[in-house]
Amino acid sequence: MRRRPGHGGKGAGLALAIGAIGVVFGDIGTSPLYTLKEAFSPHYGLDSDHDTVLGVLSLAFWSLMIVVTLKYVTIIMRADNEGEGGIMALMALAQRTLRNGSRSAYVVGIAGIFGASLFFGDGVITPAISVLGAIEGLEIAAPGLHHFIVPITVAVLLLVFMAQRLGTEKVGKVFGPITTLWFLALAAIGTWNIVQSPEVLKAFNPWWGALFFMEHGWHGVFILGAVVLAVTGGEALYADMGHFGAPPIRHAWYFFVLPCLVLNYLGQGALVLEHPELVRNPFYESVPGWALYPMIVLATLAAVIASQAVITGAFSVSRQAMQLGYIPRMRIKHTSRDTIGQIYIPGINWLLAVMVIGLVLVFRSSSNLAVAYGISVSATMLIDTVLLALVARALWPGRRGWVLPLCVVFILIDVAFVVANGAKLLQGAWFPVVLGIVLFTLMRTWRRGRELLGEEIRKDGIRADTFLPGLMLAPPARVPGTAVFLTADVAVVPHALLHNLKHNKVLHERNVFLTVETLPVPVAPAAQRLRMDQIGDDFYRMVVRFGFMEVPDVPLALMRACDAGVSFDPMDTTYFASRETVVSSARRGMPIWRDKLFAVMHRNAAPATGFFRIPGNRLVELGSQVEI
Repeated sequence: MRRRPGHGGKGAGLALAIGAIGVVFGDIGTSPLYTLKEAFSPHYGLDSDHDTVLGVLSLAFWSLMIVVTLKYVTIIMRADNEGEGGIMALMALAQRTLRNGSRSAYVVGIAGIFGASLFFGDGVITPAISVLGAIEGLEIAAPGLHHFIVPITVAVLLLVFMAQRLGTEKVGKVFGPITTLWFLALAAIGTWNIVQSPEVLKAFNPWWGALFFMEHGWHGVFILGAVVLAVTGGEALYADMGHFGAPPIRHAWYFFVLPCLVLNYLGQGALVLEHPELVRNPFYESVPGWALYPMIVLATLAAVIASQAVITGAFSVSRQAMQLGYIPRMRIKHTSRDTIGQIYIPGINWLLAVMVIGLVLVFRSSSNLAVAYGISVSATMLIDTVLLALVARALWPGRRGWVLPLCVVFILIDVAFVVANGAKLLQGAWFPVVLGIVLFTLMRTWRRGRELLGEEIRKDGIRADTFLPGLMLAPPARVPGTAVFLTADVAVVPHALLHNLKHNKVLHERNVFLTVETLPVPVAPAAQRLRMDQIGDDFYRMVVRFGFMEVPDVPLALMRACDAGVSFDPMDTTYFASRETVVSSARRGMPIWRDKLFAVMHRNAAPATGFFRIPGNRLVELGSQVEI
């Protein structure tokens, strides 16, 4: 059983908090590089006068307090699925509150998958905008280097993606100290600028945010398209909860990360109050000249760490989606002998690399990317709030009296963010939306295609309870050893067994019909791990269950089956699997284009045997053709 984070005393808690600072807060920690700069870009047409600066700062501060601190860190992080967080965990919790198989449960599932797809869409932008925003400091230090910013950014990102195959365990140990130094630098620079213009402290008063809307009218809401950049990363805090536990993340946020971010935003605002002309890049302009180059290096390291967090997060979410049946199986490489979560998925890594580097080459500046940033994460935050309301209503009877009214407030804020970012669709915000829709279509097509494939296999299948008695009336020759037949339906005779009888005309002395199930919990309880029933003369029906965060190691699970009274010798066990060739049909199932899309995905999916860690030299695969 995996040990849950968050135990081991104050020393362990401090270590976890520092680790969380290095991994969890990378995205939100690099937002000061571009948030205020984007708010005063020509896109929004704002003047950097006294009242406008205080208004924008007030909106950013209260967004951090309400959206991140109150909504995510204080409330949503209490909605954990066996210690795991993220929109998929929240979706699973919300579905438990509804009748199984009901239309409401189906709609919640659709919303959760759509939110995860959108979140991935914006996540692609994070490495590009973070590294670009850091390297753009060269424009302040040496304007002549402007033409080298994009090539340097591409080189840095390429190195990051190339390094993924080595694993992040050793590098991860230095993430915490570097990011801690980054936040300390943010706080120090912010404090130094605040001292020069303490007038900026008035931004704590929410009246300045209200005054901003009164002065700019209804179209003032569009500034939230820039303000949202300050809170991107809130969902990441929740998604990474399973790695560190809620208490270390909360403590790191309340007492360290939040104060450092607020000080830096206020410091940038103080600089703009004193020197409105420096609003072109208030982050680097607020840095003393002697510290500019060290700060560029530190910002680049922080951006790389933020990128690393997004990439490893994509690996983790992809594995969960594979386990839950939403995307095809892919080759997974484990990069650590000790830590189960340290994985590398080549297909996901290089897909991300192409998209991220492509974004840098197309948009070419953090300001251009900032226009595209925000719409998807705003929609994800809105879905999170709706799912939270469902969970609170059904599972938190003692808290729903105050959580549900807050959800109404959160929904109003989330809708405002969605509307503000939706106004940027034609300027570039279409990219994460289109990417999210494409991913959602792929995930739903794979899920539905698997259901149709299973139905067709069952339709043409023979029930085991009628087949085996007939087979034993005139049994074929038996050969030594154990045969394990992988099947998705324990009630139907596996096709691989029928093919083996047809072509080889033999049975092994012991035969096991094996089904692997994924539970909607991170780690399968030991009591539910394995179920084994004898269904005939040395025929067994076995179900092995894994959680969606586990590595589905079938041979290891079988070796532990001795507790059920049956022992398996790995060198005397042969695995049989059928590999279906999918043929699309216009007469049934999905629209023909989705049938063909599923057929392509199925053809290129990694075989289940590799995903279940079955050794190739103990495997026999038999093919069949199925029309859907």
